[in-house]
Amino acid sequence: MDPVSAVARPLIVIVGPTASGKSELAMRLAREFGGEIVSCDSLQVYRLLDIGSAKPSRSDLKEIPHHLIDVVDVDQAFSAAEYARAARGALGEIASHGRVPLLVGGAGLYLRALLDGLFPGPSRDSGLRRRLEGLADRHGNERIHRLLAHVDARSAARIAPRDRVRVVRALEVYWLTGRPISAWQNGKSEPLLGFDKVLVGIAPPRDELRARVELRARKMLESGLLDEVRGLLARGHPSDLRPLKAIGYREAIAVIEGRLEERRLASAIAAATMRYAKRQMTWFRNQTDVSWRPNVESAYEYAVDWMNKQDLRA
Repeated sequence: MDPVSAVARPLIVIVGPTASGKSELAMRLAREFGGEIVSCDSLQVYRLLDIGSAKPSRSDLKEIPHHLIDVVDVDQAFSAAEYARAARGALGEIASHGRVPLLVGGAGLYLRALLDGLFPGPSRDSGLRRRLEGLADRHGNERIHRLLAHVDARSAARIAPRDRVRVVRALEVYWLTGRPISAWQNGKSEPLLGFDKVLVGIAPPRDELRARVELRARKMLESGLLDEVRGLLARGHPSDLRPLKAIGYREAIAVIEGRLEERRLASAIAAATMRYAKRQMTWFRNQTDVSWRPNVESAYEYAVDWMNKQDLRA
């Protein structure tokens, strides 16, 4: 499909915190409207990260076409810009076949890159990033955050010291170009065109979300998360590989390395996931125009009503 087509095609975007029921909702809507699912998840893009990333089951993958899952090796770098290019291609392909695309996930930066475009800044510099990461490893995140404050006070004021990824990127941009990242971000970016989209969010009450998160953590362990991680390490992948620092994988590595008791693994994963869910919700509420619903059923009804209105306008 021509992305600048005069006839916009419907796009359902499903967001929300981890374990809120996004995948369940996507499968229901895909069955209802003949849709295909585009993952917006920063872990599911990696091959071999199956259990800890909560990838769709084999039966779900067989029933409904999924995109942007298992696209790069676990030791390959994959940026938000690369995701946006691949996802825009997938959305166009789905729409060109007369199918309804459903964009599903909780990776806020990926979502913004896809829907709004990214600033026209420099590409990553692997060597510089390794040096900055090494500096943070040796001296702590506060050290590189102070460096950022020295060269780009505006960015340092809005990026938390613990957000190492964004601090490193901001320093990288400054040292590659001599301009702060905030100046680059004022440049023109190209939003996604050719789609009439609705953003539906699932935001369960905290107690309900905690129960769902705890259940998911237990299921990950029952499905063999520790064996998955042992297999990755046995292949020669280092334990400090960036994807292995994600929730679930880092706690499993702590067990394997003897830094965490196995009996505490599920609770450690659940606690970290709840902290992450809080950050996700803060990001989504500040960045995107989402219609929030308390559960899957309510979100399903809202999306169906929106799609029916699209049919009436067609």
